[in-house]
Amino acid sequence: MYSVVIPVFNESESLRKLFEELQSVADEIEKSFEVIFVDDGSTDGSWQTIESLSAENDHVHGIQFRRNFGKAAALSAGFEKAKGELVFTMDSDLQDNPKEIPNFLKRFENENVDVLSGWKKIRHDPIHKTFPSKIFNGLVGWLTGVKLHDHNCGFKCYRREALAEINLYGEMHRFIPVLANARGFQVDEIVVDHRKREFGQSKYGFRRFFKGFLDLLTVYFLTGFRQRPQHLLGTLGLGSFMLGLAGLTYLGIYWLIRMIGDFQDTMQPLHERPMLIYALGALLLGAQLMSIGFIAELITSYYRSDHKPYSIRTSTDEKAPEVLPFDENKS
Repeated sequence: MYSVVIPVFNESESLRKLFEELQSVADEIEKSFEVIFVDDGSTDGSWQTIESLSAENDHVHGIQFRRNFGKAAALSAGFEKAKGELVFTMDSDLQDNPKEIPNFLKRFENENVDVLSGWKKIRHDPIHKTFPSKIFNGLVGWLTGVKLHDHNCGFKCYRREALAEINLYGEMHRFIPVLANARGFQVDEIVVDHRKREFGQSKYGFRRFFKGFLDLLTVYFLTGFRQRPQHLLGTLGLGSFMLGLAGLTYLGIYWLIRMIGDFQDTMQPLHERPMLIYALGALLLGAQLMSIGFIAELITSYYRSDHKPYSIRTSTDEKAPEVLPFDENKS
């Protein structure tokens, strides 16, 4: 059985058609499935449609939030409810084509892959969505090393064990492949059909791009320096500290030459040189960054027991030691 988790926000017109397409695909491949609609604070009657679909079909489940909490929260709630060995995520606007599901399943059957991310190679979106997306995907690949063409694609599939080790919050849903890769899971992508929007309006905006960039920096820090934050903060701090120290050393030599060589009238006084302020600022910034790094290390060390810094694929139990019968003569 596989699960399909679908976040919903004001998409009442598309939900029934989307479910019918999902049902048709499941009938063709003769596999059992479940659909979990998560209503993320819709105001257009989406929940009533979900309730109707759930009443008509035992394998349709609905979750309704009290207000809009965001896509990451909706996916988290859906993942907790999902029971399938493979978990799909799809957008509810009909732009993701359910007919791609058999292609996903075939890849999982034939290849050693834990996460498959959709790639909308041919997109039917305006340029104000596609151009920032290309920039964003390039930045993600450059910073994290996970080079996917379309990190923002909502059409993905995961093995349950991969999702079990990922904690979503904020806008982290688009970085699940990056977080999974950091835990050692195999990530790949698959070309998917992208359709034009039939109903409703796009929820995309430039605010989403800036939020995504800030979250990217967070993910870069979490995946690369979560266990040793001092490696990042300390390196930056040490570089700044050394730069400031070099500047002050230069100014010290400059002051000695000015005083010993009696060049007071021809050389600029030390306190009037802008380099003095820059050097002191770099020195203080470096000291602060290293201090913050030490504090972060203490916090990480204290809470490290709550988060395992590794991910186990499989293991073989050690043979229990043989228990010898008790010999009264040896007692």
